[in-house]
Amino acid sequence: METLIYEKLKDKSVRCGICRHACVIREGERGICEVRENKEGRLLSLVYPRLIAKSIDPIEKKPIFHLKPGSFSYSIATVGCNFKFAFCQNSDIAQMLAASGMIQGMAMTPEKIVEEALKAGCESISYTYTEPTVFFELALATAKLAKDKGLYNIFVTNGYMSQKALEMISPCLDAANVDLKAFTDGFYKTYCKARLEPVKENIRHMLNLGILVELTTLLIPGLNDDPQELASMAGYIARDLGPETPWHISLFHPCYRLTDRPATPVSSLMTAFEAGQKAGLYYVYTGNVPGLASENTFCRSCKALLVKRRGYRIENRLLPGGACPNCKTIAHGIY
Repeated sequence: METLIYEKLKDKSVRCGICRHACVIREGERGICEVRENKEGRLLSLVYPRLIAKSIDPIEKKPIFHLKPGSFSYSIATVGCNFKFAFCQNSDIAQMLAASGMIQGMAMTPEKIVEEALKAGCESISYTYTEPTVFFELALATAKLAKDKGLYNIFVTNGYMSQKALEMISPCLDAANVDLKAFTDGFYKTYCKARLEPVKENIRHMLNLGILVELTTLLIPGLNDDPQELASMAGYIARDLGPETPWHISLFHPCYRLTDRPATPVSSLMTAFEAGQKAGLYYVYTGNVPGLASENTFCRSCKALLVKRRGYRIENRLLPGGACPNCKTIAHGIY
């Protein structure tokens, strides 16, 4: 399928417009995501419509805590990613092309994806596991159909899409969990081969477009867990995005090409959690450590327990519309 956003250049070269890398791709070559190829001056998606993964997940797994808590989300992905980071949690599929050069996956049309989501009783479709920007054409076509059928659409993303791509999908996109991987440009350049500022710009643009945004930071010992950096990140979220923005802080386990680091100590998670609370964030969560009270959602006004969590076991105490059962304050989100 021909890519939706690109510019033709001289000598049959093209400039891709799907993400902020804006790759200039010569004839016969591919972009950094390795799933967009220039064939005789036309930029083609090599993954439409080839799913490498599909699953029925608790929505909390995304993690999305403020859209239909306790519901299920039909989750899909193709191969490929526009980041090249050493700590990829789904490297077996996201970085598959770097290892094998092969485009793998089962053919599955947008119509079939929506049909299966409805049949499974899911309330949303999540574009996840790898980076949804790289399978943008499939995500957009599916999201339009899903919206017409009353399903919500969720991106789990690194936030590096182009603003044009974001604007194209925004009428159908209800929520996004954006990986805010660190709060220094040096980290992004070294470990992601990307930059921090475009991610920040896209997060703000999502909010301006009316998309529900939740953020996730995977804490990696010695790389992005400095208390001052965490305080700066929390301050940025509260000040620039709004104190209602949920922030998930997750525990790292050694993986892929980053096996020389230990797992994140719970004390580091709590340092970040406390930084978020000190900055005035209403909803700060810790992840990958079931049983902590910091998994729960509390009322920002009276501090009553609204949603109790232990892993993916959910007790939702919210009243219809997201109201607190104690003081009737409306929780931030889609309920």
